[in-house]
This record gives sequence, structure tokens and C-alpha cells, in this order.
Amino acid sequence: MTDQAVRCYRHPDRETGIRCSRCERPICPECMVNASVGFHCPECVRDARREAQATGPRTVAGGSVAGDPRLVTKILIGLNLAVFLLVQALGDRLGDRVVTDLALVGAACDRSGCFGVALGADQWYRLLSSMFLHQELWHIGFNMLSLWWIGAPLEGLLGRTRYLVLYLLSGLGGGALVLLLAAPNGATLGASGAIFGLFGATAVFMRRLRYEMRPVLILLALNLAFTFLWAGISWQAHIGGLVTGALVAVGMAYAPRERRALVQWGTAAAMLLVVLVVTWAAVSRITG
Repeated sequence: MTDQAVRCYRHPDRETGIRCSRCERPICPECMVNASVGFHCPECVRDARREAQATGPRTVAGGSVAGDPRLVTKILIGLNLAVFLLVQALGDRLGDRVVTDLALVGAACDRSGCFGVALGADQWYRLLSSMFLHQELWHIGFNMLSLWWIGAPLEGLLGRTRYLVLYLLSGLGGGALVLLLAAPNGATLGASGAIFGLFGATAVFMRRLRYEMRPVLILLALNLAFTFLWAGISWQAHIGGLVTGALVAVGMAYAPRERRALVQWGTAAAMLLVVLVVTWAAVSRITG
């Protein structure tokens, strides 16, 4: 029989169930160094110190550590609230016009003419603008609370730039699936697709860092149940955002340190390409 026990890489005579959260080598209690996220081995601690001296402190994903690790989340919440208040302040007629101009629509017509993503490249902005548009108080309230609870910790883990890219790609991925699978004349709006992407990314990083997965999985399951059981919810946006966010997070979480930037930004670029291809396929379906 062979010994299958996991042993500390520095002390082969000691069994352990803990691994370094950076390099994943097994480490015993003597070798464990407390970090902001998990434990590090002595070699990774030394590497991190050299890296910090050369480039400044870095997050787990390799982003720069910011003075306010929740700034982007605050800005995103502020933008959503600003658009919501603008729509409310303009009243029914002008507010409805703003909603019509910003919502994600494949192809539709009203008294002012026809509009939608399928009508030309100048309408593709709706994939982005619809992410910041809400009409109902409960809708924006639920989304902004979720964005703060899920997004703020994730921003601290990723750094500002990676977090913003993840958020926007998740929202775009949700919108692309809406165009592909939903009725073309229906209007879709809200930040839910991007927020579901943050849920997916959180699950990926919790797995990567060997944290307890049950809380986030239970929360995700409840939100998915709400997606399919509550009328008027765009399940396409939620699923598209969830899958996009999880895939982008895999590239960010598991990129090898020596090629981290290449793998992370390559993954993001690949997902953007997928979004564009799916959007093109949706436009072809609508116009064909």
C-alpha cells in the first residue's frame, strides 16, 4: 500500500490539510503565515514582499491595493441611483422616453419610429445603458443591496480594474443572451445580469481559496429560484451574467503568477468576443 496522506512540502513527516492560498502547496501549522485571504507559505510571503517593494502591494488576483477598496462599487451604485432618480424626476412622458431610449430591445416600434439593437450598430449601446436602468423602487433597492453585499468584498479581492471589467462583461453577457433567446420586442433593464456575474465570481474565488462554499451556494440557489418562480424576471439576463462572470473569474483566479496578466486579460478579451458573436447571432435571428 502507498501512503496517500498530504504532507507539508517543507516538513515531509507532517500531515496537513491546509494549502497555501497562492501556490497551493501543502503547509503545516509551523509554515502557515496568516494573510488577508487564507494562509501563505514562507516562500510566497517572501515573493509577495519582493513584489510589493517593486510594484506596490497586490490583491489576490494581482490588482493594485487601493486606499478605498469599495470605490468602484460606490460609483456603480451612484450611477444606478442617478439614472433612477432622473427617470422619476422627469415624470411619466419624458421618463418613459428615457426608458425607451436606454432599455435593451431587440427590435420594436412606437409612434416615434422603430428602434432596437437589431436596427444597426448605433443601437448596440443598449447592451450597456440598460445595465444602469431601473423603474421600480423594489427593483433598484434589491439590486443595489446585492451589489453592495456581493460586490464590495469582491472589489477588495480583485482590485478596481479587474472588478470593473468583471462587472461590465457580466452585464454584457446577460444582455447578449437576452437578445438571443428572449422576444425581440420586449424591453429588458436592470443590473441583475452583472450582479449574477458577481455571484458566480464569488463562488469561483471561494473555491479557489478553499473557503466554505455552502453560504454562497445557498444564496445563489435562492436567487436562481427567485429568477424562475417570480413573474417578469429575465432569466436569460441572470443566467448569461452568471455564466460570464464565473468564466471570467476562473481566468482571474487560476491564472499562473508568471503569466497572470496575459491569462486574465486574455480571458476577458475572449469573453468580450463571445458576447459580440452572440449579439451578432441574435441580430441575425431577429432580422432574418
